[in-house]
Order: sequence, then structure tokens, then C-alpha cells
Amino acid sequence: MDVTGTLDEALERLHHSGPERLGRLTNHAPMAVEALTARGQARAVHRWLDLYARKLEEFPSRVEPVTTANWRSALGEPSRVADWIGFFEREVAERPWRDVLGQWWPRLLPGMYGGSTHPVIRVGHAVRTLLSGEITEPRLSELAHGLGYWAARHRPVTDLAPLAGGDSAAAALDAVPPITAQDGGFPTRLDRVEALPVWAAEVVEPADAHRRLTELVRAATHRYATHGHGEETMLVHAATAPNAVLRALPALPHALWPSSLRAAWTASAAVTAMYAPAAAVPCTPPGGLTPEEVFELALSHGDEHVIKLTDTALDVGDAPALAAALRSMELSAPMR
Repeated sequence: MDVTGTLDEALERLHHSGPERLGRLTNHAPMAVEALTARGQARAVHRWLDLYARKLEEFPSRVEPVTTANWRSALGEPSRVADWIGFFEREVAERPWRDVLGQWWPRLLPGMYGGSTHPVIRVGHAVRTLLSGEITEPRLSELAHGLGYWAARHRPVTDLAPLAGGDSAAAALDAVPPITAQDGGFPTRLDRVEALPVWAAEVVEPADAHRRLTELVRAATHRYATHGHGEETMLVHAATAPNAVLRALPALPHALWPSSLRAAWTASAAVTAMYAPAAAVPCTPPGGLTPEEVFELALSHGDEHVIKLTDTALDVGDAPALAAALRSMELSAPMR
């Protein structure tokens, strides 16, 4: 929990920037500074943000207000992102934030695959902060920015052929077939995902959904240690997207937990299919490093995806997860 006000300062600074740059690349700063704060590195937030600032763009222009009457026509329209953020800022100012999240989660969940899954990840970071600390205007506004980004980048995945999977999340991820042509950007590759293994489809009890989602996050994080070389940046999301959903569950009605598990599985499996390497490589868990030391190494490295994967690895908390975090540092170029 941030008791310094640093996170609020950083979020206020960032809310003058848009959620993307160059029309397609996500602004990761709000997620990274939340992770730094949550892991006891608030003192480094502004220094890190000064380095990242060159990647920020001005907040986009508004087109037309989104309302409760016209929102469906604006769903999935990236040009309306400022309108969506304004809508959710009004919502969280007028209603309890959990009520807003609970109403919009089932509307947005089918489209969590847009924006390379970054919108739901941003929401997961915002929810963690709201659940663990003081409710402030910048933190509520951050939830609004995340939800607005999600609505603007809403992108469903439908008509997937079911394949045989495995009893465990790890076995099911192993059964994911790679897409036929592994080239192009995230949207192009996502269009090529036609079939995925079925896993945990029978889950209906909220407690079971939470347990299986926890298992999925662990399996996807472990898998990065041996498969992250397939694409060191994009394969991070196979772990961080389901972990964002897991972080949001405590703020959601229990009735939404099973469907959240299924959407998270589809996201993790689809990313696995889109960027899977030809073969795994061995990875030895680290010896002698504490989780706090591993996170300090991630901070020194500086890359936003390294920070976020390490944050998820610390949630998992075991040696293979820390190995995945260290592998991401080996594979990724440090921030300069």
C-alpha cells in the first residue's frame, strides 16, 4: 500500500496522456507504476516515469459523448477512447466503483482480447490498488481510464473449434496448437486462431473458478521460463492477462467468476498459440535470490513488460516463477 501519495501523483501525471501511442502501442506506464508501488518501490516511480515519458502521447480528442443510450454503437471503436474514458469517469464519480465494475465486466469480458489484452491488465492493476488502499480520485480515474480503453478496444474471439486439452492448466497449454503462420501483429495473428483446447469448461462454482484461475496463472508464468523465447514481449501476456482477471475477482459478484475463468483461459491459450516457439529450452530455478531481490533486478532492468511479469511472478511466489522473471530480463532489452 502506498502511504506516500506517490502513486496518486504519478497517475495524475499520466492521465494527461493517452492509453496508446502511434495508434497501436499501449501506454504501459500506469500498470508499471502501480506494480512498483505495490512492491515497495514507490521511491523509484517518478525516476522510472521520467525515462518512460518519451513514449507518451497527448490525450486524444473527444468525438461524441458515450451515454447509457448509445454505448453499444461506440463499443470497439478505438477512435472513441476519449469518449469512453469520459463516460467511465462520470460513472465512478457518481456510483460506487464496485457497482460500475460489476455492471460493465460482463459487457466487456467477451472483448478482452483487443489491445493485445492490455486493457484488462490495466483494469486489474487499478482494481488491486482500490482493494488494497485508500480510495482516491486519481485511483478511481485510473479505473475509468482502464475501462474506457477496454471498451474502445473491445474485440471478441468467436467460433473457436474445441480441441482435446488436459486435466491441468499446464497440460492444456502444452496442447495448444501454434497458428499456421506466425507473422504479423497481434490482431493479424489473433484472426488466425481457429481452435483451442477445452479446459475447465465444466467449472460453475466460484471457489473452483478462483482455484483454477490461480492454477492457470501459475502454469502460464512457469511456461514463460521455458517458452518465452518464442516472443519475449508478447508471451508475457499469457500470464499477465489471466492474472489481471484473478486480481479483479474479489471486487466482482461471485456469479461472474466462472465466465471470467473461461475468458482468461481463452486469452492465455490464444497468446500461446500466436507466439509459441518451435521447442522449449531448459531453465533452472534461481538459487539464493529472494522475491524482493528479483523485483529489484526487474526495476534495474526497467522494461515495462519485465516489471509486469515479475510482479505476476511474485504473486505466484515459487522458484519456477522467479526463474520466469529472470528469463524475461535475459530476453528483453533494458530500458535506457
